Amino acid sequence: MADDTKDPLDGLDPDDAHFTDEDLDRAMADFEKEFHAGDASDAAAIPDDAGDLPNIGDVEIPADASAIDASVGFEDELQGLLGNKAKVAVLVTRIASAELLAAFCQLADISAECLGSNQGACAVLRNLDGDGPEAAARDLTTVVNGMSLILAVNRADKLEATLYMHGKAGQTIAPPILFTSTPRFVEDLTLGIVNIAQLRTEGFETVDSASLSHDEAMEVLARHTRFGRGGATKGSRVE
Repeated sequence: MADDTKDPLDGLDPDDAHFTDEDLDRAMADFEKEFHAGDASDAAAIPDDAGDLPNIGDVEIPADASAIDASVGFEDELQGLLGNKAKVAVLVTRIASAELLAAFCQLADISAECLGSNQGACAVLRNLDGDGPEAAARDLTTVVNGMSLILAVNRADKLEATLYMHGKAGQTIAPPILFTSTPRFVEDLTLGIVNIAQLRTEGFETVDSASLSHDEAMEVLARHTRFGRGGATKGSRVE
């Protein structure tokens, strides 16, 4: 076994400020010898059957690191593969305006990018860790009394859709059934086919809840719920 206390430069004259090529080669050879000896001792500590260990959570991690999206970050992508972090989470509502949904999200302290459509606005959540998406669905349906919504989540490439009302989870909905009654971009977002930036360039209305202050959110709420002679302001509805 190699002596860890041995100096690979032992034998060289410390008073000599100039090493010859032969001296340098000899010192590097000694260093490499000790380095590889250390590798061998570390390898001996690995059990012979290590290759038979099951994949964590039955999730197969790609052997090729290039398969992981570097723009997301290795750790985030790994947690997504393991199901500890959702890949995408979308709150599907029947609110007509992306701005109004963004205001509700701001008041409920939910960070999301909201998209409008004639089938109802949706909020693409930013907090995807743990049960963050479920907490957002509970909080929004608690803050906005009477609101119902569907939380669509993609965890480890498994899609789940759940109805929420009054701060509680209700029945689950098969994603194919959900997608027949939602804007097409909901399915594309949850499957990772498109992202917010692409939808924005296609002309979809987007409003970031973080772009609104509390007072601005209250102003949006007042504007969309203002009553005149003809009833509620045209184009506004909260269900």
